[in-house]
Amino acid sequence: MPERIVVTGMGGISPVGIGTEETWNGMINGVSGARLISRFDTSNFKTRFACEVENFDPLIKLDKKTAKRMDLFCQYAVYSAFEAAEQAGLSEVSDDEGARYGVVYGSGIGGMYTYEEQIIKLHEQGPGRVSPFFIPMMIGDIASGHISIHFNFKGVNYGTQSACATSAHAIGLAAMHLRAGDADAIICGGSEAPITRSGVAGFNSMNALSTRNDDPQKASRPFDKDRDGFVIGEGAASFVLETESHAKARGAKIYAELAGYGFSADAYHLTAPVPGGAGAVRSMNAAMKSAGCNPEDIDYINAHGTSTLFNDEIETQAIKSSLGDHAYKVAVSSTKSMTGHLLGAAGAVEMLACVKAVNNGIIPPTINFETPDPQCDLYYVPNKAEERDVKTALSNTFGFGGHNATIIVRRWED
Repeated sequence: MPERIVVTGMGGISPVGIGTEETWNGMINGVSGARLISRFDTSNFKTRFACEVENFDPLIKLDKKTAKRMDLFCQYAVYSAFEAAEQAGLSEVSDDEGARYGVVYGSGIGGMYTYEEQIIKLHEQGPGRVSPFFIPMMIGDIASGHISIHFNFKGVNYGTQSACATSAHAIGLAAMHLRAGDADAIICGGSEAPITRSGVAGFNSMNALSTRNDDPQKASRPFDKDRDGFVIGEGAASFVLETESHAKARGAKIYAELAGYGFSADAYHLTAPVPGGAGAVRSMNAAMKSAGCNPEDIDYINAHGTSTLFNDEIETQAIKSSLGDHAYKVAVSSTKSMTGHLLGAAGAVEMLACVKAVNNGIIPPTINFETPDPQCDLYYVPNKAEERDVKTALSNTFGFGGHNATIIVRRWED
């Protein structure tokens, strides 16, 4: 039989908390991270709010010189990786150990702050004033590079980039490398920091963002009939995945099993999901096959649930097609109702919610669910966390370009 893949460490940063426990507590308490944007003047923007991370201090984990040479998305990535590595007991490894440890880490957009700042400098001050760190601070794969340097992980190392499916792909690919024997342990996950003038303006031009400026905390309302777009968010989540044999040999604490993963493509449209959700169905079915489970084994679905009209409706259709009658028995919720949409980091932050759910028997709610939509007729754990026995949790992430990824987390049983 193939090796079981286990979670031995995790770290998170989100608009509802710094660190895994704060993030989880924010989710189960139904805290909205949405607030008016503080970082730039939004007076002429259609959307003037976002889910910003508050009270983040990279210098808790990084020295000032190193932090200064990182874009915000990379600071989030390395900070959350520190928490995961420390929890797993892998923050200091030898060269021999490091040769068998890897990093697979993604960002959907990369260094938007750096890009925007340096392009303005280029136009206003000329090419000679562009920072020599412009490129290495901006590129999306640099987070995996920084993580490998900080922890002396010298094995498999690369970045993923597949829009909102980015970090779910990173996690699934890390598991594939471990099962193939390419590594003994891998730090994986994703990070995003897109709350910039160009980021908000770009999504506004697509009419993708909510414009509920008078009440930001009510703006992200997945599956609710009155949803009007997603709320852009930021943050990161990191995991240490290991083979079961390696984790046991070193006496590591195991938090959950990464039981399955599935990938697919819609092959339909640049931004819209395929009607009926056939691509999402293939992704969920592949994940269940990988995990060796049936639809009735799924206790909780952390939905992609973006709070956009078509995504929520089509994901509902896909869940019903994939799970059949069991779709009406399973608990479904969208933590994006609280964190906002973290784009390339969404899958990782939502896997964190799944790991905590199988460990604690609590399902985070979908807040702001006030007016049921006849097209979204599943049980979405409305407004309040629910205690429920959760052995197996499924997490969906779907991205622009038709990228679909599904991860299945199972409660650890030796």
